[in-house]
Amino acid sequence: MLLTMTKKSAKAPAKKPAAKAAPAAKAATKAESTKVAKTQLVEMVADKTGLTKKQSEEAVSAMLDVIVGAIKGGQSVGLPGLGTLSVKATAARTGVKPGTSEKIQIPAGKKVAFKVASTLKGNL
Repeated sequence: MLLTMTKKSAKAPAKKPAAKAAPAAKAATKAESTKVAKTQLVEMVADKTGLTKKQSEEAVSAMLDVIVGAIKGGQSVGLPGLGTLSVKATAARTGVKPGTSEKIQIPAGKKVAFKVASTLKGNL
């Protein structure tokens, strides 16, 4: 994508693509700023439970380790009020290599899927 932008700017200066790129950059920055990091999550758990930050960090890390372990083991994980994480199989398919338009074979694999709980979906 960067190569494409370079070619366009080399041919003729265009103000419209630059104007479109700026809001996209702002949207990406805004999305990142609303993300709750693990350290912030630890602080929130400590405030809500009265645990120390060290105890909260251990609890959050343990919970994440258990969830990741269960998903790696092929199990689904239900988080009441939030949703369910599960492993889904993906089929082999033909894709197109960007830039060259060469057709490539993408092998079958697995991905993590998340289904939002109806209680959370109704509250959004």
